[in-house]
Amino acid sequence: MARRLRFNGTGSDIDGCPAVHEDLDSGEVIVHGPPLTGTDDLAQLQRLSEGEVAVVVPRELLVDWGPKDRARQARTIDLNEFRSLFRKFEHTAWRLETRRRYASDEASDRWQGFIQTGRVIENWPEGSPGREFRDIMRAQTAEGKRIERVRIVDQPPTAGQRYLLDGARWNIESGEDIRNMWRADAERLRLPAEDFWLFDSRLIALLRFDDDDQLTHVDLITEPAEVVRCAMIRDAAWHHAVRWEQFTAEMRSEV
Repeated sequence: MARRLRFNGTGSDIDGCPAVHEDLDSGEVIVHGPPLTGTDDLAQLQRLSEGEVAVVVPRELLVDWGPKDRARQARTIDLNEFRSLFRKFEHTAWRLETRRRYASDEASDRWQGFIQTGRVIENWPEGSPGREFRDIMRAQTAEGKRIERVRIVDQPPTAGQRYLLDGARWNIESGEDIRNMWRADAERLRLPAEDFWLFDSRLIALLRFDDDDQLTHVDLITEPAEVVRCAMIRDAAWHHAVRWEQFTAEMRSEV
């Protein structure tokens, strides 16, 4: 079975070499760069076994992109503390959504109405978590803060993705900027299959789901290398994603 490798970063601004990758299952680190080939240099290496290759990388590559520890210094928080982050951020909140289903979406009357009619009606009752979240988003964007999302969509879209596509107009009405990308394009760009919020380009809220697609908890990560990696993901996704209005119009034209 092939390893599940994640690109951590590169020490080059030109050709992407040398670079660091990480095995998501074993925690092993893979470094690639130009080989050390000088005979006199190789003779000085101790314990270089047959079949092994020595590579030369800048010290900064390992300092900046090598994992600092296996646990990555994440702090686990519950969903109540997670929701409080949307009241506390100062400038930007950016979301990557990659999943095919979110079980929490299906636990509302809105979902049942969508299944019956194919349309999402904004009917969050007063005092409900959905109404409270929407009111927070509206208040934050009214202050000039940016709330942005990129959502990955399968071809054809799943029921959960169609629900989010139709309901996005209510997020946009509240001030959010929603963009979409086909999964094939996300895979071509090697975007990770991760769901996270990036707050103020300094705090990652990595969303954790169980086998039933229920959000169970959130890991807060502030490690600089991880924050930069997620910022790079954001920049690539945002550059290639399509505004919701254009994306849905193109979908309708293809039907």
